[in-house]
Amino acid sequence: MKSRRSRNKFLPALVAAITALIVLSACGGKSETPPAASGSGGGSNAGTSGKTLNLLTWEGYADPKFIKGFEDKFGVKVTATYFGSSDELVAKLKGGGGDTFDVISPSSDVAAYLLHEGLVAPINLDHVPNYANLASKLKDMKDVQQDGKVYGVPFTWGPDSLIYDADVIKTPPDSWNVFWDPQYKGKVSIWDDISNIYLIGQMMGLDATDQSKVYNMTEDQLQEAKKKLIELKPQIRKYWASGGELNDLFSNKEVVLAVGWPLTPTTVNASGRNLQETIPKEGITGWIDRLMIVNASKNKELAETYINYVTDEQVMKLVADATGYGVANLNAAKHMSAEQAKAIHIDDMENYMKKVNFWQEVKDRNRYNEIWNEVKAQ
Repeated sequence: MKSRRSRNKFLPALVAAITALIVLSACGGKSETPPAASGSGGGSNAGTSGKTLNLLTWEGYADPKFIKGFEDKFGVKVTATYFGSSDELVAKLKGGGGDTFDVISPSSDVAAYLLHEGLVAPINLDHVPNYANLASKLKDMKDVQQDGKVYGVPFTWGPDSLIYDADVIKTPPDSWNVFWDPQYKGKVSIWDDISNIYLIGQMMGLDATDQSKVYNMTEDQLQEAKKKLIELKPQIRKYWASGGELNDLFSNKEVVLAVGWPLTPTTVNASGRNLQETIPKEGITGWIDRLMIVNASKNKELAETYINYVTDEQVMKLVADATGYGVANLNAAKHMSAEQAKAIHIDDMENYMKKVNFWQEVKDRNRYNEIWNEVKAQ
């Protein structure tokens, strides 16, 4: 939402300048200054001061690097509750949390479900002018559109990469089969999530001609995937439940191989480690995270103000700093080094995305969850 503007025409510029100085001091570098204007929702906190915005979000999506600038600019408090999987997000919303949270960040496997279940509200794009600057490839996806209305704004995207400790494994692995290599027994970690079934589907070659096949496997295919995942269990140090947990496993040198997100190399390598990502020959899956507004939210206009703020090109640079993920506003590259833009693939997004099978809605999600729980119970 565009905030109310003061009648004093100089006040917005003054507040914007003060905001820039505050966040510049907090972030410690001129490249991390959040937006003063450029469609960031005005420069006054009239009507927002003292309010609280509650996020239900993935880990990393409430980092002070970009959240503090919003709080200071609009005089609000942002609180965050993290979820560890798409199923946990759905469970929290349907289990009585619908009127607790304002903004959520579902991935592309459940966004359409949330819309169809009436759990999210349409977004007034007049209040989100930065929407016009987001990548068309991300905006044009139909799973968050209905009856001419938009229910989700693209925020970040990225791969489920094969992550390895390059100080231990000198040659980048070219196949997911490395997870089953006996020399890495007890040194592998995979996510506690049904997305492991997608991975096995790729190893089975199911998505060679139709990417949706790994999200709509037959019962025989699911049983084959189950068998393969059970065979992997002796290799597993731990099924990680959050990005922070995987970070710790690598930091403590408990694992050398994992399925993970760019957040882990970004975080762990900051302490001097040498984690690398690679795309095995069988391919990788990936995710596109949107920002959506909970239907029962009592702060819908403030939520729109927040969505507009965090999709500004300068703030999206800070989001990339915090997460290592690709961001939806490609203009963020103007505020990055060439190295960073390449690392998060926004310098060549179209071509990189062709290498990734992005999560789709799983029609029989309950059966996938049953299979995954059967794997863990073995």
